[in-house]
Amino acid sequence: MGILGGMGPEATVLLMARVIGATPARDDSDHIPLIVDQNPQVPSRISALIEGIGADPAPVLAAMTRRLKDAGAEALAMPCNTAHHYAPAIRAAVSIPLIDMVALSAKAALQAGHGAKIGILGSPAIQRIGLFDTALEKEGMTAIYPADQTALLAAIRTIKSEGATPAARAVLASAASDLVRQGAAVQLVACTEFSVIADAAREEADVIDTLDVLTTEIVRFARRGDQQCFGGQNTHESRSNRS
Repeated sequence: MGILGGMGPEATVLLMARVIGATPARDDSDHIPLIVDQNPQVPSRISALIEGIGADPAPVLAAMTRRLKDAGAEALAMPCNTAHHYAPAIRAAVSIPLIDMVALSAKAALQAGHGAKIGILGSPAIQRIGLFDTALEKEGMTAIYPADQTALLAAIRTIKSEGATPAARAVLASAASDLVRQGAAVQLVACTEFSVIADAAREEADVIDTLDVLTTEIVRFARRGDQQCFGGQNTHESRSNRS
């Protein structure tokens, strides 16, 4: 499994730890080989999508994708929700599949079965580009968002610079409460910085962490080779290359 990492670095390490924790293993050799490109120099997705400034992340992500494939990766995972906006560039760069964390999380929300309104706890960029709106609409659901997007962005930046502070936890808990008041019994932690403090939201609602969804699919692929669950567009092409 090739990991497009560094967005942010702590979220990438958290994904690796969760994959290790989710893998039944009696010895080192039972664990899943990970090839990680921990690249914190990927241009800011927030700057590009919210502020309209800075370099385009897509070419950097495509270059990382090619490096991972050349290093032997058979599939790709990216522990950054917002960066899935650039999934088409990643898929165009290589023939191996990219696990679609957004599409799979939408399916997980549907399976939770608690109504059509799904709360989104993530960067304001997620709302601006409608990343989860599209995925949830395909499953017959609607994305709704906390009112105070500015506070969420500030909390994300705090976690990147200072870690899981009490102030960041309070912001996430408040946002989750807001979504409950709006009718969202199920909420997606849709920023991997918030995955670090997801328990703060769980005190308020039924929460699905998209990083957990990604972890489950990585383990499924590595242990069963089940590419049909990826939700991506490269599955059949990859199968042909293997045959």
